Order: sequence, then structure tokens, then C-alpha cells
Amino acid sequence: MEVVCDNCQGKLRIADDKVPAGKTAFVKCPRCQSRVSVSGAVPAPEPEPEEAPASLDDLFDFTEEDGEAYDAAEKPFDFIEEEGKTAMVCEADALIREKLRPTLDLLEYHITEVPNSREALKKMRYHTYDLILLNEYFDTRDPDANAILIYLERQPMETRRNIFVTLLTTRYRTMDHMTAFQKSVNMILNLRNIDDIDKILQRGMADYGLFYKVFKESVEL
Repeated sequence: MEVVCDNCQGKLRIADDKVPAGKTAFVKCPRCQSRVSVSGAVPAPEPEPEEAPASLDDLFDFTEEDGEAYDAAEKPFDFIEEEGKTAMVCEADALIREKLRPTLDLLEYHITEVPNSREALKKMRYHTYDLILLNEYFDTRDPDANAILIYLERQPMETRRNIFVTLLTTRYRTMDHMTAFQKSVNMILNLRNIDDIDKILQRGMADYGLFYKVFKESVEL
């Protein structure tokens, strides 16, 4: 480092390692013999280690108390009726929910409507729904960081293959199979086609049933 004498303006060169970091030492100026203070460089703070990405449980602050509040007699935490089919609707727009409801009733689904992602994830911890209708912007500003989609992507395959996930969107065309594959969902439904939800949903689920028919038959053997 270079130090300037305050008295005669003489310049001194001192090796950085001669003065401890964060400390002050005093030397004599070789020209005027004045006392010159020299401060050691303060080391840059070490970057804090990055925290591991939060799990979905951490993100939504699930606790054991949530589990203790579970009542098996309460629908729709689980639907105990034999052969009962369950559907969860993750859609904030009440008008769209009203258009979905008649079709789900016709297909004899017991319907669960959730207000936010936290409630949806809480319910999915205790029940595997047969059908999930999810708006990609549900409870998020970033459709590519939808917490429910992330949760479903992390499910074991033996669980995930029993859930038919329909992504409600305005960005992609209905029945876009490539996008459905990229989003890890079973079907894409553009909201402009919401009035034809009954035909589209039944067709998609029929194709899904045929796709897994041979697999499920072989598993049952």
C-alpha cells in the first residue's frame, strides 16, 4: 500500500501483509521523521451461505397443529362414500367456477373449491383427488412458479398417475398435448373454450383412460 506523510507529503510504500487487517500501526517518515499512521485494509465480509430452497411445507408454514385439526368426518378432506369421485377446483374467478360446477355435478364428482394454494396443499396432504382443475395464475403472479403444480410434479408416479390435472389458461390452446407434457399436466383447457368444458373434459379423460388401460390391467394381475 502507499501512504502519504501529512507533514512533508512524502510517499511511503509498505507491504500490505506488514499491517494486520483492521489494525493501525505507526511508522516514521524517512524524510522528516514525523509519525505516520497506517491502517490495515479491512477484509471484505464473507458471503453468507445460500439457504436451501424452502420446501412447500416451509413455504406455506404447515405445522403439526394443521394435522391435529383434521377431522375424518369432514368432507371434502376425504370422501368416504364408496366409489365416490372427488374433484378440486383451484380457480379464483367465481364466474368460471359457476361454469365448471354443472359439468362436475353431471360427472358425479364431489367438488372441493379452495380459496388459496395453502388450503389446496393442506387438503392434498390428506386426500388424493381424482380430478384437479387448476388456473395457472391461481394464487400467484408467476404461472411458471405455481405452488400446486410444483407440488404435483414432486408426487411419486404411483400417486400422480391417479390424478387427472387440467390446466386452465389463456396462454395456450385447448388440448395442446406438447404444452401439457411440458407443464406435467394431463390436459390444457383454454378459458375461451370454457362453455364446451363438458365435451372437452370427457374427451380428455377418455383418452387418459385408454392410455393407462393396459398398464392398470397388468398391475391388477
